[in-house]
Amino acid sequence: MPQFQSQDIIEIAHGASLLRIAPQAGGRLLSWDIDGQSVIFWPEHADWSQPARVRGGNPLLFPFLGRHFVDGQIGRWKDEHGTVRELPMHGFARDLPFEASVDEAARSVTMTLTDSDATRAGYPFSFRFEAKYTLTDAHTLDVELITTNTRAAGGAPLPYYAGHHFYFALPHAQRGETVLELPRTVRRHQLPDGAITPGEAGEPDYRLDDPRIMDRFHCLDGAPDHLVRMVALGLNRSITIDLQRPGSVPWFAVTTWTEKPESDFFCVEPWLGLPDAIHNGQGLRWLEPGDTETAALRIVVGTLP
Repeated sequence: MPQFQSQDIIEIAHGASLLRIAPQAGGRLLSWDIDGQSVIFWPEHADWSQPARVRGGNPLLFPFLGRHFVDGQIGRWKDEHGTVRELPMHGFARDLPFEASVDEAARSVTMTLTDSDATRAGYPFSFRFEAKYTLTDAHTLDVELITTNTRAAGGAPLPYYAGHHFYFALPHAQRGETVLELPRTVRRHQLPDGAITPGEAGEPDYRLDDPRIMDRFHCLDGAPDHLVRMVALGLNRSITIDLQRPGSVPWFAVTTWTEKPESDFFCVEPWLGLPDAIHNGQGLRWLEPGDTETAALRIVVGTLP
């Protein structure tokens, strides 16, 4: 296997485009480079002793995303019977190893996580969760999250709300020269006690140094064209995320976040639900036994005219 930062990884290439993926580290997409330029950020010196905590790549968020609370305590959730269980923020997928299958002809990799003793204590459901990355061409990445309730007929439905955490490479000094274009949205955020704020009408575009989008959920509001576009003038580059792919379940929101003023990345995160959806219901999905759902998106990298 190829080596990257002294780790075994999978590489998928298409022309000048290169994906690096580490199935053993939470099924993490580490980086995406085109012509040697970073599209998905990964730090030069990553702490591989805790890969789930590394700021970079695309951590997979499953079965729940964001922060969930019970009686003010983060990382806990309560089922309909009142049973309280521990489940880490953003779920457990980013902490666990995935099985991987590579289709070199199709330039794709599919990674699979299934329920185990490590998952059932905090999430007592039978599931198969798959993440598939396909380099459709040198500038186009198709991504699918495929969730299956593997319980036999007559069993319990499976609650989930998965998502992505894409770290797009962007020098911090260029945030003021970069614009995020959105379809019609309602802007919300989460309060310290876990509650979600009432919605306020979102703007059609924001500069990335706008404090109004720091750690904000842009809930999709029935717009006919769910295209999200980040235009980086300083990089002469656009990144378009198409959230209306054939056969996909509807995406609920796009979250925007970065860590520090000096961080050379900006996160644009398509989510199927909002934090604490297991309690507030905002985007919570239920899968009946034997059913499968796919959440698909396409990322296209372009050059500005």
